[in-house]
Amino acid sequence: MTKPVGALKGADNNYHFTLWSPHADNVQVIIKGEEAARTMERDAYGYWHSNDGNGVTAGSKYKFLLNGEHKLPDPASMSQPDGVHEWSEVVDHDFDWTDENWQPAPLSDLIIYELHVGTFTEKGTFEAIIDRIDHLQALGINAIEIMPIAQFPGSRNWGYDGVYPFAAQNSYGGVSKLKMLVDKFHQAGIAVILDVVYNHMGPEGNYLSLFGPYFTEKYNTPWGAALNFDDSYSDHIRNFFLQNALMWLKEFHIDGLRLDAVHAIMDNGPVHLLKELSLKVDGLEKETGKPYILIAESDMNDVKVISDYSKGGYGLEAQWTDDFHHAVHTLITGELDGYYSDYGQIAHLAKSFKQGFIYDGIYSNFRNKLVGTDPSNNASHQFVVCIQNHDQVGNRMTGDRLPSIVSYEKLKLAAGTMLISPFVPMLFMGEEYGEDQPFQYFVHHGDPALVKAVQEGRSKEFDSFKWQGEVPDPQSENTFRNSKLNWDFKSQQEKDTLFKFYKYLIHLRKEGAFDLFKSQEIITEVMEDKKLLKIAATDSSRHILVLLNFSDSIQNVTISGEHRVWHKLFASSDQQWQGPAELPESVTSGNKLPLSPNSISVYY
Repeated sequence: MTKPVGALKGADNNYHFTLWSPHADNVQVIIKGEEAARTMERDAYGYWHSNDGNGVTAGSKYKFLLNGEHKLPDPASMSQPDGVHEWSEVVDHDFDWTDENWQPAPLSDLIIYELHVGTFTEKGTFEAIIDRIDHLQALGINAIEIMPIAQFPGSRNWGYDGVYPFAAQNSYGGVSKLKMLVDKFHQAGIAVILDVVYNHMGPEGNYLSLFGPYFTEKYNTPWGAALNFDDSYSDHIRNFFLQNALMWLKEFHIDGLRLDAVHAIMDNGPVHLLKELSLKVDGLEKETGKPYILIAESDMNDVKVISDYSKGGYGLEAQWTDDFHHAVHTLITGELDGYYSDYGQIAHLAKSFKQGFIYDGIYSNFRNKLVGTDPSNNASHQFVVCIQNHDQVGNRMTGDRLPSIVSYEKLKLAAGTMLISPFVPMLFMGEEYGEDQPFQYFVHHGDPALVKAVQEGRSKEFDSFKWQGEVPDPQSENTFRNSKLNWDFKSQQEKDTLFKFYKYLIHLRKEGAFDLFKSQEIITEVMEDKKLLKIAATDSSRHILVLLNFSDSIQNVTISGEHRVWHKLFASSDQQWQGPAELPESVTSGNKLPLSPNSISVYY
């Protein structure tokens, strides 16, 4: 079933209201400033319609009155200018777009940059992000991924407490400023991916249960009752979220969606919500002539999410690959607490570099069960990898980033390992210059009881880790302000050099320097005792050799293989990158190279 919901402009240029509330006996729409409520009529499926759009214009504020008792904002509101409890606002989607001929780079060529609107700039708005386009272009970024912007309570939040999926956060600038951002980024050659949450809704301002059976008790999730995607009335809840996804792509010209924690989307129906979404987006591609990408976050390591329909898959384009992050993180930090206990070996990284998943059907000691499926038949661009992201930083006790945990040499080693990989790399905002401001968990709830519950719950989350320190208060504005980026990095030599290092490696990647890893068999040699990893690939005319030293000692490594001269592409230990020792520009097979501690070196 396809049914537009909310306040939408019709062919007659009047606004028409549609609300799904199957158990209501009477529904009216109240226009702010009018004395009498307007009548709505019910159809056979429980949708209420008001075709009386006289006097309703963009900017008009309204609420729905259920059974003469509950006066509530619209669940499909496209604007909540006064917050989650107040009036919804009618939105006109007309906008003077300049991106008619825009086409994003192919998924396989993307360099993604994850950012949080509120902390990316001092102002914390959509418009302020535009001022950083030059920085992102200079770095070589061609896609940004914006953390969720669906209306949440208060003015500061990670975004995963959103309660109005159709409304762009008012404190960020709302609808028009988000469209301006997308248009400006397209002009600059940068795609825009939006993080959306279809596995739960936030607690404050969540009135969905008053409208209908949006939730089901069939399943338990970390957030309580699951959204109802396969129980009675589920067709209409599915429609609500499918319409939402299509709105972002069509009305806001968003290039793709990152789907939060799809393992918590509980759906045992004949067509999983993710597959139905993928099919809907396929249809939109035919309609607009533009490609869109769907990227899943999933902890299942199940290729079904990204496999073709013909193979029983859901057809999404890519998914986050936590195994790669965990493999690199444990090697450079030595942390083996919690879920990190499943990692920590050079062999883990070697396996992940070749195929993304480490847990591909093997036993996980942390989970006490077999985890994952075989990804060897999936293309490398279907896996998005990182060494930092909002989860892996922000869900540490104090939100400390890698520069606060590891040495400068290890930062370059980790960055190099990600950027030469065959997968789609994703940077977390500020990573490119070694931002050492934390990224902490913050909220701005209005309910004191909820604030207390969040504070207490946050303190209990870290029982399986040995992190030291005190959990920052999520409700405190200081926690939010401490998480803002410090853009004064060019005055600090190491940070400026790290930025240039990232920039250079991204340039090499775009020039195809590491493409052999995408197209040819990857050969790895693991030296666990020395914490060394060799990675190589070759074709009829090209060769590439990567030497990764994760130890704290100099390692003399023999360059094996056929007798030939290898030329240096880059070495993180070189002096131009503030490293401790220069490696030779060339080396002949059979000779040894003295690899500096915690370094990456690439020869061709």
